[in-house]
Amino acid sequence: MRSADFELIEHLPFTTGEDLGRRARVGVVALSSDYTIEHELGRLLDLPGVGVYTARLPNSPEVTPETLAAMQDHIADTAARILMGDRLDVVAFGCTSATAVLGEKKVAELIQSAKPDAQTATPLSAALAAMTALKARRVAVLTPYRSDVNDTLRQRLTEGGLEIPIFGSFNEPQDPIVAAIDEKSLASAVRKLIDGRDLDAVFVSCTSIRFAEAIPSLEAEIGLPVTTSNHALAWRCLRLANVHDKTPEKGRLYAL
Repeated sequence: MRSADFELIEHLPFTTGEDLGRRARVGVVALSSDYTIEHELGRLLDLPGVGVYTARLPNSPEVTPETLAAMQDHIADTAARILMGDRLDVVAFGCTSATAVLGEKKVAELIQSAKPDAQTATPLSAALAAMTALKARRVAVLTPYRSDVNDTLRQRLTEGGLEIPIFGSFNEPQDPIVAAIDEKSLASAVRKLIDGRDLDAVFVSCTSIRFAEAIPSLEAEIGLPVTTSNHALAWRCLRLANVHDKTPEKGRLYAL
């Protein structure tokens, strides 16, 4: 029974506007332990008509070859949960080190088994594409990873055509700690790596690293292009989705 002072009006008329992702829909398979990727990708992909949609993959916060390999069982299911039944233009996998361990081809296969019409991007493929766009071959690499993970990443980068004359690491396996490494420490490490060396660019690996906003000022200081996992990944997603807006205030890569 309805009370005398209650009125229900249903099936009210409405109209619809433009889709948030009318130019591009970017799906992101993020790690449950990542404190950074959504914040940075949200800023880097903040363009009219670009929508970003995220699902989280269960994983250990400790980064080892074993925990990275274990992500394989969850990639397809996580990708499938992003805008279920609807299209995505690109699906980004948010882990550089897991891509190195599992292999680019395997990660792409898993994502496309869930989203067959979407293109795929990983921080590793994005970094290699970024270096090609920047015409950079000799690259300094900075990571937070332990030695066995670094060995695999270095192998993948050299297989991708890069020369790595200098490679530095914080050797910190815990994602929550990596996410808290401050800009001062990161910039100082980059300066140490490039000091006195003949280099074309700098790559800072790991989607947990929070450094994208510092890139323009560091590039101006050191005179070299700099990119990170998130920085390169966002750029790659835009270009794969045929969004070619130039935003040089985000760094040299975004001016291309």
